[in-house]
Amino acid sequence: MNEQVQTLKIRPLCDKDMLRLWELKNKEEAPEWKKWDAPYFEHHQVSLEAFLEKQDQYIDQEDYWGIEVDGELIGTVSYYWEHEPSGWLEMGIGIYDPGYWSGGIGTRALRLWISHLFETLPLVRVGFTTWSGNHRMMRVGEKLGMTLEGRMRKCRLYQGVYYDSIRMGLLREEWEAAGDITQQGT
Repeated sequence: MNEQVQTLKIRPLCDKDMLRLWELKNKEEAPEWKKWDAPYFEHHQVSLEAFLEKQDQYIDQEDYWGIEVDGELIGTVSYYWEHEPSGWLEMGIGIYDPGYWSGGIGTRALRLWISHLFETLPLVRVGFTTWSGNHRMMRVGEKLGMTLEGRMRKCRLYQGVYYDSIRMGLLREEWEAAGDITQQGT
């Protein structure tokens, strides 16, 4: 990884991103990132041809964007509706290239994504779910001012060990009260 990241942006994915996204997410049978991103769910290696057959679920979507660092796609941010009528939205992030872990990229990308979600959707809250084995993701939530909203104890089994499921969330008024922090570190 380039120690001095010049630019970080989140953006909708396009056709030219599909080969790189496949290489990052589905080319390998057991990618390193999967050890941290819900490893208790099975990962499926997918051929490029099969991946491209479903590229419409990635290209130009409102709920699934790319994370670009210095012009290179390194991951994605996303959201899904837990319950759309009440505005309950959960978000996620995947930084698939381990060379970009533990350097603040995830925090910066989620800061941009949270701002985008609050600016474009009538949300009261944003949140995410992780597991107690992913200390980096829990730290990102803390750095973003999120609150631990739920801990379901010992409900995630991974490699013979039970972990907790962790829910963190942030209210719009908390985000706004923190001031315009979206540009910090970008």
